Amino acid sequence: MHIKCWGSRGATPVSGPDYLKYGGDTTCIEIRSKSGDLIIVDGGTGIRRLGNQLIKEDNKVYHFLFTHSHWDHLMGFPFFKPLYLPESEIQIYRCPFPGNFVEVIVNKMMGPPNFPVRYSDLKAKITYKEACPSAFQIGSVTVVPISLSHPNSGCGYKFIEDGKTFVFLTDNELGYIHPGGLRFNDYSAFCVDVDLLFHDAEYTQEEYADSMEWGHSAYQDALEMALLAGVKRLGLFHLNSERTDAKMDEIVGHCRRMIAERKSELECFGVGADMSFEV
Repeated sequence: MHIKCWGSRGATPVSGPDYLKYGGDTTCIEIRSKSGDLIIVDGGTGIRRLGNQLIKEDNKVYHFLFTHSHWDHLMGFPFFKPLYLPESEIQIYRCPFPGNFVEVIVNKMMGPPNFPVRYSDLKAKITYKEACPSAFQIGSVTVVPISLSHPNSGCGYKFIEDGKTFVFLTDNELGYIHPGGLRFNDYSAFCVDVDLLFHDAEYTQEEYADSMEWGHSAYQDALEMALLAGVKRLGLFHLNSERTDAKMDEIVGHCRRMIAERKSELECFGVGADMSFEV
């Protein structure tokens, strides 16, 4: 699998000289499989740039997954240019919840007075496929959903291809169990021996003390879970919109020192826009 991050910020996009290294766009992940399938996870503001790139490549078929329906994971979707091209084929999977949840959310997002172009006016061929809560297949990739511990719930995902695994757990609070969420040890079990994990790391421990139950994790908890699970590479994700590049580098440095103290071989880094990974 080839994985590229087009946006890793939480809450709201940011810009300016303090946000150049990790970028300012909100969540959007691209996955390309050996079978040639293109999987897009979430429609944060990073999806605008992804759409521009796909048009340049003349890529016309996309598989779409949402983790949940909070605004920072949807706000870029109406600016995904392939939506307005009749040759585009977009398959949206019925996650995080079965039924017509996704259709309702997309219709509301693009309905008046939220956006000038109605969902019914989009030119792309959009179809919906059954998925969640059971595992499902997208070409050569097996997708295994897991419930997130987050207000209003949601889905994280494990992507498996040729025995290699990538787990995406954004907007997941390890220190508190929301309705529908799971325990710390459940997430650790889900992540045992995975090759690459992106996990919510919105807060420091001090910030988390004032933000418990908001649906996000302290980076120390994400690191502890990854160490317990024997994860090979941990990417700190859903970066706080106030977190400058310099402050994020300090957090990564602290994580690496803690890893060294534990004599672990875990690789840890902050996930930034335009970073690419092979799994």
